Amino acid sequence: MEDIEDLLVGSGGAPPGFRLPLNAVGVNPRKKNKAKPSKVSQMNDPPKIPGTQTIYVKTFGCSHNQSDSEYMAGQLSAFGYAISDNPEEGDLWLINTCTVKNPSQSAMNTLITKCKSAKKPLVVAGCVPQGSRDLKELEGVSIVGVQQIDRVVEVVEETLKGHEVRLLNRKTLPALDLPKVRKNKFVEILPINVGCLGACTYCKTKHARGHLGSYTVDSLVERVKTVIADGVREIWLSSEDTGAYGRDIGVNLPVLLNAIVAELPPDGSTMLRIGMTNPPFILEHLKEIAAVLCHPCVYSFLHVPVQSGSDAVLTAMNREYTVSEFRTVVDTLTELVPGMQIATDIICGFPGETDEDFSQTVNLIKEYKFSQVHISQFYPRPGTPAARMKKVPSTIVKNRSRELTSVFEAFTPYNGMEGKVERIWITEIATDGIHLVGHTKGYVQVLIVAPETILGTSAIVKITSVGRWSVFGEVLETLPQVNVKMAPSKVSNQEKHSPCSNQYDSCACSQEPEPCSCGPDICGGQIKLDKCTVSKNDSPMENRASKNPIHWFVRKRRNHAQKKVENDIALGLENEQDWAPGSWGFVDRALLVGIFVSFLMIVAVIMHLEFRTLLSK
Repeated sequence: MEDIEDLLVGSGGAPPGFRLPLNAVGVNPRKKNKAKPSKVSQMNDPPKIPGTQTIYVKTFGCSHNQSDSEYMAGQLSAFGYAISDNPEEGDLWLINTCTVKNPSQSAMNTLITKCKSAKKPLVVAGCVPQGSRDLKELEGVSIVGVQQIDRVVEVVEETLKGHEVRLLNRKTLPALDLPKVRKNKFVEILPINVGCLGACTYCKTKHARGHLGSYTVDSLVERVKTVIADGVREIWLSSEDTGAYGRDIGVNLPVLLNAIVAELPPDGSTMLRIGMTNPPFILEHLKEIAAVLCHPCVYSFLHVPVQSGSDAVLTAMNREYTVSEFRTVVDTLTELVPGMQIATDIICGFPGETDEDFSQTVNLIKEYKFSQVHISQFYPRPGTPAARMKKVPSTIVKNRSRELTSVFEAFTPYNGMEGKVERIWITEIATDGIHLVGHTKGYVQVLIVAPETILGTSAIVKITSVGRWSVFGEVLETLPQVNVKMAPSKVSNQEKHSPCSNQYDSCACSQEPEPCSCGPDICGGQIKLDKCTVSKNDSPMENRASKNPIHWFVRKRRNHAQKKVENDIALGLENEQDWAPGSWGFVDRALLVGIFVSFLMIVAVIMHLEFRTLLSK
């Protein structure tokens, strides 16, 4: 099946936004039943006008895939289509796929089967069809390639007509200013490049995303300006390898980061999160990147996959770095950036991994006690060199995965945070439907109970309790936001780069790669809140509550319930009846009744004594 652009007159295909004439689309018409539809059927099912149908969009995989889905949804919505996350409502299903692991592709296959059973028109996008276009599951299905997302409207239209359309040939990068419907209106996922420079032996994504292709610094800065004006509060830089950015166009990552940071609002209302980067391409820029991570408008967080603690395994993976070089990355960033949080990845059971190799991996994780470790078993991906290597028995792979998971889950990374006062940025509702989710400067997840009206704002909170995956906080004050649509001339370059542009900054680094002069502890252990001062070791709310026994009991009950809430949120549980702070058990009810009865008895005794006093008089 030829691509649409191959059938157009001339070369180069169609520019973004170009709409093809009906006779210019190469299609495979689906076989139709020769029996003529009845008059009743024709009356009940009139042909629908293009752009009036509902499209069900399902996304698998990374943040880059999520961004692609948002762009496709934006274009479809701009043309009049309704976007839904309910498959039953969809007149057509659009599935954006991931090829990293077998489970995600299996989930795609299941969804495709359901769609065909429901006799719904189907369009498949993403890395699976781009990297494995001849899959049996994709027979008779319309396809949109990873660099053809700006043509999704054309493919959907033709598919709704009963045609099969395939767009897979790579061309120029999709424009960044296409219409977009964000899954979270406060978060902009900004792809800075596609593809990578690596050749990992286990990776299928390289087959789909291809060689490195970077957007220009100017185009990315313009996009940042646009989304800030739209009210976005977090910008996530997304890439298959952020550290490799710009090497194909003569720039580097620090150049881009400094250009973006210069455009962020000086009040810290919009934060930047740097995406996943492999060790090889940031080793030469560690000090520059550390300086950016110290900036008050940049999260002190970085995802640096190590994959294994054994140099022998890393060589077999063709990862192009050693364990020592990974240590250099972690040690340097931890030293130069106060409160630095690093996440990493581990693959258990890579072909050839010995017990000694795995032991080195366990020791590495134990040594650094990372707060986030993404652990996965090795999955051989078709067409990759690792798929041809001798495999480790599956039982051993599973046991290693379980062992490392147990080691990791035994860590308590947030134990020292209880009682601290932190600034957080609040952008979403937790899966439990009750808590709001915010993040500290170090990107630690903070769960708070607060009205949804504070979504998209920043707040000062006191950490009331900690869990394994997140911490709980109590809002002390929400912070005012500066008008982000201000004229650029009103903010000088010095103000934009000022490390302490406001009194709530949790990190104050100079542009030099020196340790921050003030970390999360501001002003000698206190954070100034307007005219009053709240010490980290003293909360007016807590003092008032401690004087009232009923308040004390309710707070204790809430703190006890928070531990279960935190675990449920980490597991994605949504059954409110199991954990809601308002769900009182038998013991809790008995204690409350006891307090109430005791109170009545005290009142009765006092009244009795008063009555006897009156009688004696």
